[in-house]
Amino acid sequence: MTDIKRYLPLFKLRIAFLITFSAIVGSIAAGSIPIDKMMLLIMATMLASMGSAALNHYFDRDIDMLMCRTSKRPLTTGAVKTPSAVLWAGILLLVVSFAVSTMALNYLVSLHLFLGAFVYAVVYTVWLKRRSWFNIIIGGLAGSFAVLAGGASAAPIFCVPPILLAVVMFFWTPSHFWSFAIVHKEEYKRAGIPMLPVLISDKKTAIYILINTIFLVISSFIPVWTGHLRLLYFLAALGAGIYFIVRNIQLLLNPSKDIAWKNFKASMFYLAILFSAVIVDMLLQ
Repeated sequence: MTDIKRYLPLFKLRIAFLITFSAIVGSIAAGSIPIDKMMLLIMATMLASMGSAALNHYFDRDIDMLMCRTSKRPLTTGAVKTPSAVLWAGILLLVVSFAVSTMALNYLVSLHLFLGAFVYAVVYTVWLKRRSWFNIIIGGLAGSFAVLAGGASAAPIFCVPPILLAVVMFFWTPSHFWSFAIVHKEEYKRAGIPMLPVLISDKKTAIYILINTIFLVISSFIPVWTGHLRLLYFLAALGAGIYFIVRNIQLLLNPSKDIAWKNFKASMFYLAILFSAVIVDMLLQ
């Protein structure tokens, strides 16, 4: 049990659950899917997310020790003494994920899972994270690809609803993560990571968050305008959208770490309400 606890943080299970939930939502939005294929989708998505998380730990091990938030990760504390083992574990998980999704589902699911893992582990972690404040904007595509992977599992052709929800996921990520970055601004600065709040004031960051959230809320209504989702989803999107915008305005008026943390939590509540409404709305149709 001690060995399991030592290795579990490498796989960022909370993020893996969010990514997998997003894939489930994409699948349900695209249409019906047999329970056995749903379970295979869940397994493949979890493995892909866990694999890319392990690669993230491997590539970030030098800067993780510079931040309090990440200083207790297994590779920085020495709990896991062989970095190359983490690298190969991540690659193995990804290979198994792609094999399962290709053979048991279809190549489009595998392609989207690959793109999501590649964006997170390579484009975001290796390339953009230390170079540009656009890091989280582009890196957020990883979540969008999870939604598309889910959609492809139910409809391996062009399917509008998962694409629209992938757009929602794309706009959600900056509002979510920039709020988090305000809270941990000093740590990112110490590690030399150019997150947006490191480069500009918290007040200006709050403006960026509010503008992005407005686009997010607008994008959340598009599935209603196209006729793919109905009244229940619309009411949930409206209520959650108003709530999140109010939280954003509170952050703009008082861009403190405490309010930024509340906005970060509000972003998770917003996405949970929105995606749960997608599931219920689709099941009632």
